[in-house]
Amino acid sequence: MDLPTIWFVAIAVLWTGYFVLEGFDFGVGTLLGVLGRNDIDRRVMINSIGPVWDGNEVWLITAIGATFAAFPAWYGSMLSGFYLPMLVILLALIARGVAFEYRGKVDDARWRRRWDIAIVAGSSVPAFLWGVLLADFVRGVPMDAEHVVRAGLADVFNPYALLGGVLTLGLFALHGAVFLALKTDGPVRRAARRTAGRLALVVVPAAVAFLGWTQAEHGTWWTLPVALVAVLALVAGSGLAARGREGWAFTATAVTVVGLTVVVFGSMFPIVLSSTTDPAFSLTVAAAASAPYTLTLMSWLALVLLPLVIGYQAWSYWVFRKRVAPPPASPPSANRGISATESG
Repeated sequence: MDLPTIWFVAIAVLWTGYFVLEGFDFGVGTLLGVLGRNDIDRRVMINSIGPVWDGNEVWLITAIGATFAAFPAWYGSMLSGFYLPMLVILLALIARGVAFEYRGKVDDARWRRRWDIAIVAGSSVPAFLWGVLLADFVRGVPMDAEHVVRAGLADVFNPYALLGGVLTLGLFALHGAVFLALKTDGPVRRAARRTAGRLALVVVPAAVAFLGWTQAEHGTWWTLPVALVAVLALVAGSGLAARGREGWAFTATAVTVVGLTVVVFGSMFPIVLSSTTDPAFSLTVAAAASAPYTLTLMSWLALVLLPLVIGYQAWSYWVFRKRVAPPPASPPSANRGISATESG
């Protein structure tokens, strides 16, 4: 493979890592208002992702930075066409991060309730919008010969994109429910198991519909087996979660997220952004790439730095591998909310 293709694959890998890892903490945040029946349950849920949620966002920063450096034309076209949804995602992520840190700063139920709402919104909105944008990347948007995207809301939020958003929102919620069953103990764990089964009733049909639609209109010969594996892993993960095999269930839902991302990026290649105005205006990997010197320099830096980042994050997951359980007793101070940074 040439360097532009290698970097397209590298960016796809970065997005895959982001969706697998950030996907489950998006799911935990989305389910906060569903599974968190009281403040202790909500604290258990938040503490389950407290040590890792900000580290998971490093994958997003790296993916966007790599896109800017390796494919500046792709980066510019995405911003010109998807500025509003990307701004909404950014604001949601900011609100979510602030909520994690400030939730426990004041010992007041109303204070914590407001920040809980911010966590739910800051998790569910990006989980939905990322699916919308991924679907639009595959389907294409109105783009002129200068690669300027002139898309209205109807172009961005088309039926295919909305189905993609429903799928990622539901899949991340299911991924988060399985993670909670794996990572917590007590009432939250039992409720997460039940919720995983209920979510599967929606997520499995959505996955079949979206992946089938993608394969029929945009897929290639090799994305079909990947899509089938993704659906089978989703069904298996739902069944394993119901039987209390949380570790295998989490692996299965992670495989589904990986499969979905591979199908999306595989259906795009060799086009990074398709034009519905005229196929000749579509932006290809080769046309969007930076100069060979830039890609070569980036490759050497990635070979040195990426293993260090992955190693550090793997170590942090190992350190915080134990289950999070509610306190055995509830002293008067137990209802005080604590932030994610206090949970380590």
